[in-house]
Amino acid sequence: MTGVKEFLFEDIPYRLVRSPRRKRLGLVLAESGVEVRIPQRCAACHGHQFLQDNVQWVRTQLLAANQRAAQVPEYTYAFGRCFPWLGRSLPLERAASVQSTGIGAESIRLYTRKRAPDPDRLQVALQRLYQREALDLLADKSRCLADQLKLSFSSVRVRRTRSKWGHCSIRGELQYNWLVCLAPEPVVDYLVAHEVCHLYHHNHSRAFWQLVQSVCPRFKVLRRWLRDNGHRLTV
Repeated sequence: MTGVKEFLFEDIPYRLVRSPRRKRLGLVLAESGVEVRIPQRCAACHGHQFLQDNVQWVRTQLLAANQRAAQVPEYTYAFGRCFPWLGRSLPLERAASVQSTGIGAESIRLYTRKRAPDPDRLQVALQRLYQREALDLLADKSRCLADQLKLSFSSVRVRRTRSKWGHCSIRGELQYNWLVCLAPEPVVDYLVAHEVCHLYHHNHSRAFWQLVQSVCPRFKVLRRWLRDNGHRLTV
C-alpha cells in the first residue's frame, strides 16, 4: 500500500491508505490503528466521509479491541512462576541439565546456566522450548491423523503468525502457529484436523467440513473457542 496519511476525526486518529488494487472503500482496525482504505484514484474527501458515516462502528470495534487487549495475560519470567501448556498452568522449574529440559504433565523444565537469569533471556529461552515441544506434538498428531485418513504430507513447521493458526499448502506442507499448544488439547486436535483435512480438500467446501466433523465431531465448538480466546494465547 502506498500514500499513507494520518488524520483525526473527533477523538479518533486514523490513516488514509490508498491502494491500486482496491475497488471499494473499507475500514480496517490494523495494529497501527484505524485505517480507511480507498482506491488509488479516489478523492480523499470520500475517505474522510466514509469514516464519519461509519464512526459508530469504528467506536464499537475499538472498544472491543481494547477489551480483548485487557484480557491478554502478562507474565513474570522467573523460575517458580506458572505458564500455560495444553490448557493447564504449569510451574517453570530449572532443569538439572540440557537433556532434562522439556514440558511434562506436572511442570515445565528449562535449563539455564544462571539460577536467576535475566527475565528477557528467560522469556526467549522459554519460547524456544515451546516451539520445540509444539513442533514435536503437532507433527505427531498430524502424522497419526494423516495415517488414519490414509493421507500424507511433506513437512510440518511451526511459526508465530499474526493472523492464521494453521496453513496447508498445495504441496502438502503443514504449518501451525505454535501458540495453539497453550490451548486445551481438544482445541489443538481441532486445528490439526482442520489442516490435515486440507490435504484432501484444498478448500472450505461442504465436503471438507464433513471430513473435519468425521474426525472431530465437536469442531464447531472448538473452532469457536479458538476464535473467541485465541488472543489470550501468548507467552
